Amino acid sequence: MTRVTSSSANAVVADVAGERLVLLPECAAYWERTRTLLVADTHFGKAATFRAAGIPVPRGTTTAALDRLGAALAHTAATRIVFLGDFLHAREGREPETTRVVGEWRSRNAAIEMLLVRGNHDVRAGDPGPAIDVTCVDGPVVDPPFVFTHKPAVSVDGYVICGHVHPGARLTGPGRERAWLPCFWFRRQTAVLPAFGEFTGLGDIAIEPGDRVWVVADGAVVGLGTDNAR
Repeated sequence: MTRVTSSSANAVVADVAGERLVLLPECAAYWERTRTLLVADTHFGKAATFRAAGIPVPRGTTTAALDRLGAALAHTAATRIVFLGDFLHAREGREPETTRVVGEWRSRNAAIEMLLVRGNHDVRAGDPGPAIDVTCVDGPVVDPPFVFTHKPAVSVDGYVICGHVHPGARLTGPGRERAWLPCFWFRRQTAVLPAFGEFTGLGDIAIEPGDRVWVVADGAVVGLGTDNAR
């Protein structure tokens, strides 16, 4: 299923279904052969949605996420991005400023092919629109040997890579210190990527024997054994 083949100080390279995936500290995965960056759950406009509801939250989360996405593109020289659902958070978050910031970023990266596999939030928020210029489709998208979906699934057409869960691994250290960190969660037939968005939260996952988990911590991707994570 998944075999680690090499690593660097910040990223991990894994052999998945016979393909090389680079797990990046930017919370994205890079499919080397096709020069494709895989990104889940950006939730652009989520902070704006909270502000629209009268909840004071910081500004700048969309800009920070786009800067991180730009860094991932620069590190990998990807020519395509596949967004695995929940590109926008909600209709309330489609304020002009969010559209402007994301649209300007898109214009600066006009040569990059971008595909959105719609998620549950995209159904409510609507497609990004012409200013952002992302091709939007319903999943699953079969791109052998992978199948791209938003929610975890099992497919006869290939190994599923998805998002939706916002996986977080809870760690307990020898001094009973605790941490809850975003993670890449690879199972026998399905991989769940960490949420890319800056303001998305984490979801609990049930790690089972045979699963492979890498957490994102201090700007690096670190592999875990199942004895110190749950």
